[in-house]
Amino acid sequence: MMTAAQPGGRAASIPLMGHEVEPTMFELSVRGRSAAQLRTTGIAPRTLESMVPASHLNPEPLVTADLAERDLVGHVTRLSHRQFSVDLGAYPLGSCTMKYNPKFCDAVAADPGLASVHPGAPAAMVQGWLELLVTLEERLCAITGMAAATLQPAAGAAGELTGLLLMRAFHQANGDERRRVIIPDSSHGTNPASVTLGGYEVTTVPSNERGLVDLDALRAALGPDVAGIMLTNPNTIGLFEEQIVEIAEAVHDVGGLLYYDGANLNAILGVVRPGDMGFDIVHMNLHKTFATPHGGGGPGAGPVAVSSRLEQFLPGPRATRVDGRYEWMTPSASIGRVHGWHGNALVLARALAYIEVHGGAGLERVAQHAVLNANWLRRRLADTLPAAYDRPCMHECVLSATSVKSALGVRGLDIAKALLDEGFHAPTVYFPLIVDEALMFEPTETESPQTLEALAAAVESIVARAATDPESLHRAPTHTPVSRVDEARAARHLIATEDDAER
Repeated sequence: MMTAAQPGGRAASIPLMGHEVEPTMFELSVRGRSAAQLRTTGIAPRTLESMVPASHLNPEPLVTADLAERDLVGHVTRLSHRQFSVDLGAYPLGSCTMKYNPKFCDAVAADPGLASVHPGAPAAMVQGWLELLVTLEERLCAITGMAAATLQPAAGAAGELTGLLLMRAFHQANGDERRRVIIPDSSHGTNPASVTLGGYEVTTVPSNERGLVDLDALRAALGPDVAGIMLTNPNTIGLFEEQIVEIAEAVHDVGGLLYYDGANLNAILGVVRPGDMGFDIVHMNLHKTFATPHGGGGPGAGPVAVSSRLEQFLPGPRATRVDGRYEWMTPSASIGRVHGWHGNALVLARALAYIEVHGGAGLERVAQHAVLNANWLRRRLADTLPAAYDRPCMHECVLSATSVKSALGVRGLDIAKALLDEGFHAPTVYFPLIVDEALMFEPTETESPQTLEALAAAVESIVARAATDPESLHRAPTHTPVSRVDEARAARHLIATEDDAER
């Protein structure tokens, strides 16, 4: 007898023990043990003191953790088993696009012809790698409607800063010193930091009652000292900026540039291009949209594409096609390197594999399914957690737990933590800041209808429990290796190292 399909993205069956705290490497250390074996070279050993001036040596002995290979592998493996990942279950962390990473792309990146090449090898010896980089740049420009791109930025934040430096270089080349960059109040938290690092001042414009940029407020904020605007479309509320053409015209009329924060590119692949909206600079998170592993600090890739008038300022060197061969070329007015080599190359290889295996039509289906899944979840939970803005969303939906908090004393954070006990990663909470008790769900296109239904049912069950047993939600999660942590205390009193803990 055929039974109903079960949700493949619910990870409640993970065999976690977790009843004891995992020791640190220092607690497992025994002096003299080693996980490494160095081959005998026959070269006479030399002391560090004979090679390095005394002024550059640490006067105190370096404290290291000495572990045998068996203990080190066991420690790292146990830690990995205590973690949630996209390979285990649904990871609806809004604005992070934690989609499943196809293993085909990993297989491509593991090819020795790619993985074993030194980044300093002469161009003549790595023609295949340079062709890959040129092809990826061309594909990204076709997707975004831009003229050229740099692949060097190694993360989203690095891409943002690169975009701001390109903006500055453009204005300086025109003898135009500008001091302000505009961002909406719903922007990603990294945007104001990037503006400051880029040497500009932040001007924030409010959203209107529909969750979009207030066009009148934007026009009032514009002036001859505005270098540009940083904008995500769809925005961080998951809504498409319907007046993007008018926004672009207003910014361009004062000589400013439009920077596109590509964190939300997953919603528009093959449907609309930032270049066609009027953007001049487009940053992309390849580790989100093009399904390369990310989280925990990396690896990532944040290429930046530009319109033709900014191409001369791109970081260099860039892989370039010259008379049927490939060379490293530096643009005429380049801002210089933004990476020690050429970017996180194997992340770039994975991204190109993802693009090629999908093709144009496949990428369009990715965006369509991402939008469909988010809207299905929004409608399914409408009576449980209403959307912050009751209208169709794009790739993510921002729900609000304000009514649950007011009636039952259960916060959005409690609901998110309780989802971990149900076998789902928590959504993003309390972001964007303009939505009270925000819960941002981004199911991505890779989750099945069965998984979405199970996720929605879990949220409904948690909210129902808020009426009968709210205290259990205040304690959640209780089935994970680490229970509820005091996140505010952790942020204010950071313990980064073992010696910090001892103090």
